[in-house]
Amino acid sequence: MFKKRGKLFAVLAAIILAGIYYYVTIPPINIHSSGFWMFILAVMVLVLAVYGVRRVRTVAEIKQNKVMKIGIGAVGLVIVIYAVGSVLSSPIINAQKYQKLIEPETSNFTDDIQQISYDQIPLLDKDSAELLGNRKMGSMVDMVSQFEVSPLYSQINYKGRPVRVTPLVYASPIKWITNMREGIPAYITIDMATQNTELVKLNEGIKYSESEYFNRYIYRHLRFKYPTYIFDQLSFEVDDDGVPYWICPVKKYNIGLFGGQTIGRVVLCNAVTGECEDYAVEDCPTWVDRVYPADLLVQLYDYHGTLKNGFLNSVLGQKGCLKTTQGYNYLAIDDDVWVYTGVTSVSGDRSNVGFVLMNQRTRETKYYEIPGAEEYSAMDSAEGQVQNLGYRATFPLLLNISGEPTYFLALKDNAGLVKKYAMVNIQKYQNVAIGDTVSSCEKTYVKMIKGSNAAMADENSKKTTGAIKRMAQGVIDGNTHYYIVLEGQEDLIFDVPITDFLGIVKYDVGDEITIAYNESEPACTVISVEGDAGNAEGSVEPEGESTQAVEDGQPAEDQPAEDNGEVSE
Repeated sequence: MFKKRGKLFAVLAAIILAGIYYYVTIPPINIHSSGFWMFILAVMVLVLAVYGVRRVRTVAEIKQNKVMKIGIGAVGLVIVIYAVGSVLSSPIINAQKYQKLIEPETSNFTDDIQQISYDQIPLLDKDSAELLGNRKMGSMVDMVSQFEVSPLYSQINYKGRPVRVTPLVYASPIKWITNMREGIPAYITIDMATQNTELVKLNEGIKYSESEYFNRYIYRHLRFKYPTYIFDQLSFEVDDDGVPYWICPVKKYNIGLFGGQTIGRVVLCNAVTGECEDYAVEDCPTWVDRVYPADLLVQLYDYHGTLKNGFLNSVLGQKGCLKTTQGYNYLAIDDDVWVYTGVTSVSGDRSNVGFVLMNQRTRETKYYEIPGAEEYSAMDSAEGQVQNLGYRATFPLLLNISGEPTYFLALKDNAGLVKKYAMVNIQKYQNVAIGDTVSSCEKTYVKMIKGSNAAMADENSKKTTGAIKRMAQGVIDGNTHYYIVLEGQEDLIFDVPITDFLGIVKYDVGDEITIAYNESEPACTVISVEGDAGNAEGSVEPEGESTQAVEDGQPAEDQPAEDNGEVSE
């Protein structure tokens, strides 16, 4: 009787301990998961330990006990299977398969990346977003004692805006106990362009999150719904109606047991209700921005760049091997978020051979063969322009400025506050423009790369012809400007800087003149001037570039200027 009770107690103890281990570690029941194999080993060792405590006392007894020998052999077999599976799944044997996990398409920079307006450029990095989020939370007196801000800060494209979004979390286990019934009442959104920070209060609180315990802990909630799924990094997003969701990518292994990871499916979990929707990657709703984690995309491209000539070459000769640079940033293009990073040789020569964009929802990858400065070289170049102020540059964002691939950086002080902005030409990184605003920075940059004329045509450029009715001079920042009014167009004033249009001095009242301009207040910005000066045919060209006509409101084509090697602030 007592022996049977002892056996029953041992079996129950083993089952309870195994259940506790599973509940705490929540491994997927899937042979492709390392956690599953660790769970199997743990259970086997636990059973042997419980059995051995009752049956054997010495090493000799272990060797003579048939059950113990079978159990130890089974543990060894599991370890061997795991080790062999790891080797057979590795790039050492499968270099060609790894190299083809991602297939970049060579593309044209100016075709894919259009110039965006100032109010769409993400001016902040994650660290600056955290400062704004914590500051916003500190102002919410009714919540700050109970909740804190999560460090997630997922970057998404929300209603056409670059936004970082993050949920609140319980401040402590005690605060969880007192607030768990209502859940987490809000999340924070930060517009990365305008720096507008908003705490969005919910009608019903978030019940499923990383700060919950027991069954409402988001990873445990997902595990019990999908016991075989191997989840990658989760991200927090909101749909077009502002409803919070957890985006849960499911790993897919394409090479052996543990190799060639991509994403096969994605689960969308409503953070309020816990309801889940399971999609294949290609069927994922377009409002979802982050299916593929940035780190995974970077790793896949590194496989593509380093393994093109086999594994041994990637380690020894390294002929033709390329890799991504250290660090990445995000671009919002066509309602998707793309990971940007530079591509350089494995020798680490501080220069890029090009750069790559990778879609976080679809894994689509585009390569741009534009040699130039590596990102950290551009950061050093920008910091060198403000070294007397001690500002530090953020990791650059890739922009199209007047058809030129350009690094855009924010310059922050020791407190982490953005003080200035910088633009650095990728191909000529000694060309650095610094400005207190994005607008002033761009004007300085465009003037630098196009010549002395800072006014550039855009899609709203206009052209007009008329006789000069009135001319007046003014001095701005030490530079002379001519202000012109044409007959019949008295409501427009044209600003002609003499430093850019020296030939304007040949004109006088009554001369016929043709002006291309961008309409602005209080005076229109002149792009080009043509006409008869003193009855002599001619034109006034901006210094450093040829005059281009602007027909029917269409912008003139930019003419490349020679690199003079100057560094401008």
